[in-house]
Amino acid sequence: MAHIHIDGLQIEVVRKNIRTLRLTVYAPDGKVRVAAPMRMAASTIEEFVVARRVWILKHQAKFAARERPVALAYVSGEAHFFKGKAYQLQILEAKGRPRVAIRDEQFLELSIPQDASKEQRESVLTAWYRARLKEQLPALLAKWEPIVGKQATAWGVKQMKTRWGTCNIQAKRIWLNLELIKRPPLCLEYVVVHELVHLHERYHNARFWGFMDQFMPDWRTYKAELSQVTLGTASGSDAD
Repeated sequence: MAHIHIDGLQIEVVRKNIRTLRLTVYAPDGKVRVAAPMRMAASTIEEFVVARRVWILKHQAKFAARERPVALAYVSGEAHFFKGKAYQLQILEAKGRPRVAIRDEQFLELSIPQDASKEQRESVLTAWYRARLKEQLPALLAKWEPIVGKQATAWGVKQMKTRWGTCNIQAKRIWLNLELIKRPPLCLEYVVVHELVHLHERYHNARFWGFMDQFMPDWRTYKAELSQVTLGTASGSDAD
């Protein structure tokens, strides 16, 4: 890994066993990283970055204008999201096994012993989010796999700092970001379709986006909505 300056921009360059260049601008501070093939000439990388300078500055400005995520204390009164809707968290003292429930389409109730720590409250709520997302995925895959014409052999849910989803092409395994359960349901569907399309085409090229247009014509709407969200401290925008 090396840091270089190109046309007034500080660039982190990572050499990988890949065939094409990949440029990413990360939130929240606008850090720029280029993943480059192992033996690619430095001059080629520089030309690539210079050609995309306007794109880089645009996304750095967009990230700078975003509101930074508020650190959660997991106490009553906080806003917590589920399927795109904000709920007011209510902590209820209760003995026995902790549980989470939605009440009156307004409150997210967390019943837990009084002496539970912040970390314990967070852990229970995270487990609830994970279970709710896992409940949805089988039906979504059953819906979209016939449309896309590809089938995932395995899937999973995990917390990711820089991606809404990933796809292991060889294993045909897709991973979905746990944070998707907090976003509108169609945003989750967009990511499912996006990852399944990678089983047709590895790269984000014209062929890939052509498939997206074919299978999910409104994908740009959901992609734009997700792009407004800062994932942890390191979400990003990519340019091929």
